[in-house]
Amino acid sequence: MISRPDEVASPTVRPRLLVAARVVPAPGEPAIAPGAVLVDGPTIAAVGPPDALAAARPDAERVDLAGATLVPGLVNVHVHLAFEPERDPVTPPPERPTPDLAAAVARNALRLLDEGVTTARDLGDRDGVVAAWRASGAPGPRVLTSRTPLTSPGGHCWFLGGEVRGDVRDAVRHRADQGADWIKVMAGGGMLTPSSPRPWESQFDDAALAALLAAAREVGLPVAAHAHGTATMAACARAGVDTIEHGGWLAGPGPSPGAAPATDPRPEVADAIAASGAVLVPTRARGWRTWPPEADRDGLLARLAWNASRGIRMVVGTDAGAGPGVFDDVVDTLTLYRAAGFPDAAVLAMATTEAAAVLGLADRIGRLAPGYAADVLAVDGDPTRDVEALRRLRLVVAAGRAHLPRA
Repeated sequence: MISRPDEVASPTVRPRLLVAARVVPAPGEPAIAPGAVLVDGPTIAAVGPPDALAAARPDAERVDLAGATLVPGLVNVHVHLAFEPERDPVTPPPERPTPDLAAAVARNALRLLDEGVTTARDLGDRDGVVAAWRASGAPGPRVLTSRTPLTSPGGHCWFLGGEVRGDVRDAVRHRADQGADWIKVMAGGGMLTPSSPRPWESQFDDAALAALLAAAREVGLPVAAHAHGTATMAACARAGVDTIEHGGWLAGPGPSPGAAPATDPRPEVADAIAASGAVLVPTRARGWRTWPPEADRDGLLARLAWNASRGIRMVVGTDAGAGPGVFDDVVDTLTLYRAAGFPDAAVLAMATTEAAAVLGLADRIGRLAPGYAADVLAVDGDPTRDVEALRRLRLVVAAGRAHLPRA
């Protein structure tokens, strides 16, 4: 049994049989009740009835999780591990030494595990600290990295060091040479950088985006585009990006100081996004139940439902680390989609099977099946019926490593 709540155990040499009241192999698939998952190193060896698996592998250590449901580990497709909400991420680079950022990555990686996230896509760091952390083999989720995002001179998140002052194609190739898994481009301005274009304004024209996409395809990398504004989202669809981050349909300043920006969700742009195959990653959710009227909560809920009605695919990302995004709010995001009318099982899919497909990992993560990564959550309750159950985590297994969530 796991006995050290302050540590993540190394993968056990001995296979481990996780036994629970039910196993949900993937959202929308029938549950196995009672059920068990056989973990052998970093991989799932079998899923099925407990007695049958125990008989087939008598050498396995049995871990009884009475009353629990086993579901796939969660996938958060938009995080910033080098940032900390408790600090100002806009502090100039000389005042944030690289070791300081590296320490933040290690802390935040464990915070992701604490909320059941076993795979994450990091969409912007500095000095390659996320790649270095990953190479170290330190405890944490599986992480894909985009390294430093591309931005215009003085543009959004310029302080990370990704200003493009020459050929954008060279910048893409440089990141590929550094081992990036994704290319991240700040196609529009952002709230985090007051000196940049405003969030509803674009930073790159169609020609630059087309050149960037062509270079990314040449090196075999997908592209994630930061785009708050309707016009920028339309440009991203024309360019053919793989994911549109934030996608808030912003069109200009709000009607009064402190009010949410104006929005303009255009049907023709939505249809272009859906036709392009780009997947939308909305990231505004933290504490949504307590937002004041001027924060436009009802409008956001309506737009999420409208996105789906226009055929736009969406998956779960929280922007953890940036602005108000923290590393314990993934369930807040899930409940936001439920409030917008999405069924619980569909919401869970957006953070498991659907997110895995967007990351190109559908054959490795996002479900409990033989040959898949041993990413397993044990929760009290059934998150396919109530995603709030994910707040009641009892055990997290990430690539075979067992982790007891900290309170």
